[in-house]
Amino acid sequence: MTGHRVLGLREVTGLESLLGHLGTVFAAFRAQDSGCHSYGVELACGERWFVKAARTDAAAATVLRGRALHRAVRHPAIVPQVHGFTADGRPAVVLPWCPGEVLYHPVAGRPGDRTSPGSPMARFRALPLPEVLTAVDRLLDAHLAVEAAGFIAVDLYDGSMLYDFAARTLRLVDLDEYRPGPFVLTEDRLPGSRRYLAPEQCTREAVVDTRSTVFTLGRAARLLLDAGDEERAWRGGPAGLAVIARATDPDPAGRHPTVAALAADWRAAGSR
Repeated sequence: MTGHRVLGLREVTGLESLLGHLGTVFAAFRAQDSGCHSYGVELACGERWFVKAARTDAAAATVLRGRALHRAVRHPAIVPQVHGFTADGRPAVVLPWCPGEVLYHPVAGRPGDRTSPGSPMARFRALPLPEVLTAVDRLLDAHLAVEAAGFIAVDLYDGSMLYDFAARTLRLVDLDEYRPGPFVLTEDRLPGSRRYLAPEQCTREAVVDTRSTVFTLGRAARLLLDAGDEERAWRGGPAGLAVIARATDPDPAGRHPTVAALAADWRAAGSR
């Protein structure tokens, strides 16, 4: 990596304008629910970088939480943070720009599109079954690293999944709400899509631990392996569906105790 003009940033003001001077801003994401502004910038050398900066105090806390995760976890499926700096008084981070499309992209409170034929999720669901299974396996493998580092998946959903249709590769982005666990929930609910949240992640004073990650991963597999968005067109076999049923048991005690146990059960089931 030779992008020292971006990786050398320390304390800056007027971030978007500065990035325009350093290179070409070819993408800008300003209307984000996260409270961050993000940019894709290409340098004269041809390198492309993704720069994300907090614009609110709440977003600043999230960006700092994400820094802690990325210091602890490295995995090929997780797009790494390679530099942190301060932009307009709040934290910002730099990541390599990776090709692909997020499978779901809500903008400023408006829902994204999962069902139109040209949407990323619909195109993903139309892929041959072995390619979808490979993506799910990569998702599980990344969370073996997350679990090994002592972190819990929070706010993982299809908007965190970047899929490169040319290379048939899944990567994970925006994992900034992941946090060390176990912990006791001190608020009414954690951030995230209700389609993926475990019951205890919506229950004040409940214990959130690795079994919560198991639930979320089970929901992810269920939704990624459905041909539609109504959970009526399961593409896998009954053995895989049985694994998901256990992983998503409303009672944490009924689930796989660890991500490692879930992954082993899932892989033993294969596509049966």
